[in-house]
Amino acid sequence: MQLSDTQIQVRDMARDFANKSIRPIAETLDQEERFPRDLYAEMGALGLFGIGVPEDMGGPGFDTVTYALVMEELSRGYASVADQCGLVELISTLLVRHGSDAQRHSYLADVMQAKTLVAYCITEPEAGTDVSGIRTEAVRDGDGWVLNGGKIWIHNAPVADVGFVLARTDRAAGNRGMSIFIVDLHAPGIERGPKEHKMGQRASQVGALNFKDVRLPADALLGEEGRGFHMMMSVLDKGRVGIAALAVGIGQAGLEAALEYAQQRKQFSKQIAEFQGVQWLLADMAKDIEAARLLVHSAAGKIDRSENATKACSMAKCFAGDMAVARSADAVQVFGGSGYIRGFEVERLYRDAKITQIYEGTNQIQRMIIARELIKHGAAA
Repeated sequence: MQLSDTQIQVRDMARDFANKSIRPIAETLDQEERFPRDLYAEMGALGLFGIGVPEDMGGPGFDTVTYALVMEELSRGYASVADQCGLVELISTLLVRHGSDAQRHSYLADVMQAKTLVAYCITEPEAGTDVSGIRTEAVRDGDGWVLNGGKIWIHNAPVADVGFVLARTDRAAGNRGMSIFIVDLHAPGIERGPKEHKMGQRASQVGALNFKDVRLPADALLGEEGRGFHMMMSVLDKGRVGIAALAVGIGQAGLEAALEYAQQRKQFSKQIAEFQGVQWLLADMAKDIEAARLLVHSAAGKIDRSENATKACSMAKCFAGDMAVARSADAVQVFGGSGYIRGFEVERLYRDAKITQIYEGTNQIQRMIIARELIKHGAAA
């Protein structure tokens, strides 16, 4: 895919930022599980959050392909940092598409500048892949609402200022009885669970949120009542492209580290890069990373052209996630015993990769979606 001059400029800017500001501290962030608030403030100032927000709403107005390029470069620096970019993109897309003028005025600018930290609150103990199983409920009370329930494994829950919470507003209406609410997470009645200690992407904060008789004003409702499930689904394609690009970034970082090490490490008086077995590992890494990147760009292009992108996005997310796990394992293999030691980049990349097969819809679910789309629309591209 031929990139435009603007796309190349944005990609290079994100790459430069990753090289200078992210990669030097990635290992420390991982070891300390530290939330890099100052780093996010820098990213906000550079315009790396809310990439798709239109210019007339205060954003850069870039397309989905550009978003994918930025996600890959940030992830090449550290996937936890790219994860924050992806979260802000989903929230800002919800606000752009479904928010009122007042809601966009209240939140968009501060979210894009990382002054307001957000959380997308969907998952519950009985509702992960099956979103229809959510039990969190918002009940009308006068002009407002009262929110009760709980969420788990929510990105940014320990640190967020505002949550976009999916809740039932009509138990009898199934998926048509869900709505999204913008919730001040410092309000009375909200309890945060402890920060979860994750296998990978350890600098991104994940935890639980519990809501007990939380009073919400009428204007906390995002979009129309009963359209929450539809609104959530409307951003899934873009979300999956973002995670796929993040997975490509992990793979690319692994390839670069493995290639450099293979040209430095000597065994039997030769660089290990001269051995065919190592060369094949490097070749497989390079071809699969490039294939995943092309799938990502193809899917992003379909979104930008307003085509049906569901199958393409699921294919990109599924392939890229599987690639990141398999090829980061190859990077560890090139490093040998050193790759198994904490403190080497490839060890972290291997841990960071695994979640790309799980969040934003497991890769098993992506295969189901791909098959459904094939049966519905046929095998033609």
